[in-house]
Amino acid sequence: MDNAPVAALHDDEPHHNDIAHRLNWLRAGVLGANDGIVSVAAIVVGVAGVTNETGPILVAGAAGVVGGAISMALGEYVSVSSQKDSQQALIEKERRELLEQPEEELAELAAIYQSKGLSEETALNVARELTAHDALGAHLSAELNIDETDIVSPWHAAFASAVAFLVGAVLPMLAILLPPADIRIPLTFAAVLVALAATGALGAWIGGGSKMRAAVRVVVGGALALVATFSIGNLLGASGVM
Repeated sequence: MDNAPVAALHDDEPHHNDIAHRLNWLRAGVLGANDGIVSVAAIVVGVAGVTNETGPILVAGAAGVVGGAISMALGEYVSVSSQKDSQQALIEKERRELLEQPEEELAELAAIYQSKGLSEETALNVARELTAHDALGAHLSAELNIDETDIVSPWHAAFASAVAFLVGAVLPMLAILLPPADIRIPLTFAAVLVALAATGALGAWIGGGSKMRAAVRVVVGGALALVATFSIGNLLGASGVM
């Protein structure tokens, strides 16, 4: 029987780089948009529960959009920077160990493949061949599941999160500001929940999960946030505090 070509990977099966890129995009893109939709919608609906005047709603919504986008970008930058620093520290540690203890590292790599089911001789041969080809890459992959060429950029993640948040925030701002005052709240509720269902399903599609379950999860969460903030605003307005 002829051996299949090494490069002939199944198109429908996920592989390391593909999974990493999907998850990064999912986190920085879809979740950023969800945050923009929910947080800004909650702010403007809460203010709309107090007053029908467009001015206060616009000011509160604009503040929420700017503050939220900056917060998302900063949080993503700090998080990914910490991840990058940790990965780079592990890479440098592995590189140093390969220089100082090459035989011990070879034995460690062989032991890893032996623990996966290879015979001692085969595992040692595999370890030697991989070490000769790319010692650092082989150890990073086998020991730490790290790809030296696939470290995420903090600036890229921060920018993606900020843009995604801004894109998501556009919908609740338009839904609350454009319609007449008597229908702006129910229209905002409907538009936000439909958008959340769409982004939830999109995120599940990217990640290969259940679209229905993801859509229901984000819709329920978004509905709870809107009801809570509108109720608080309505109570404050009715009590005369605002």
